[in-house]
Amino acid sequence: MRIPSADALIARVPLLWRMLAAMLLLSGGLLALVQSRASILRSGTEVRLKTVPVDPRDLFRGDYVVLAYPISTVDGGPGVSYRRGDQVYVTLAPDADGFARAIGVAKARPSGTGAVIAGRVVSTGACALNDAGEADCSVGTRRLRIAYGLESYFVPQGEGKAIETTARSRIEIVAAVSAGGEAAIKRLLIDGKLVYAEPPY
Repeated sequence: MRIPSADALIARVPLLWRMLAAMLLLSGGLLALVQSRASILRSGTEVRLKTVPVDPRDLFRGDYVVLAYPISTVDGGPGVSYRRGDQVYVTLAPDADGFARAIGVAKARPSGTGAVIAGRVVSTGACALNDAGEADCSVGTRRLRIAYGLESYFVPQGEGKAIETTARSRIEIVAAVSAGGEAAIKRLLIDGKLVYAEPPY
């Protein structure tokens, strides 16, 4: 007895049912992505992030803003080797002004309380930007540049002029960080005043 191939079995299903199944599968995947982000925004730990200046050519592209943070450059510490593309976990703690600062980085998620944000190493031997937006390479090759998925923020079309002309030192981001380390931008403030708030859905 010959067993029909998968293609033959699929061909027996009416085209309409195949199309409906494909649509349900795609819709389910999209819904899962939206729900995952909504869950982070709804129940994640809030952290305040100060922004720092970036290359003026990259300040505003279309309808999204390019952002950089002091926590984007972290000292890798001695004894551990990092490569571009490595997933890392950065432990955050508030500074005297309530902004998050990086106090440690590891390849495995550290246990204990406190906010831990997951990121990916973009480059090693990076120079940090100081408060004036100037490169500081004093620590040398142990510095890591890390991306957290918070580096671009989309704004409603045509409403980004205020951000485009604002110094990055005046912009503050409130991000939500899940228990697993995933992060999403929740609010954008200028001079402490709310400019945009991300809806949960």
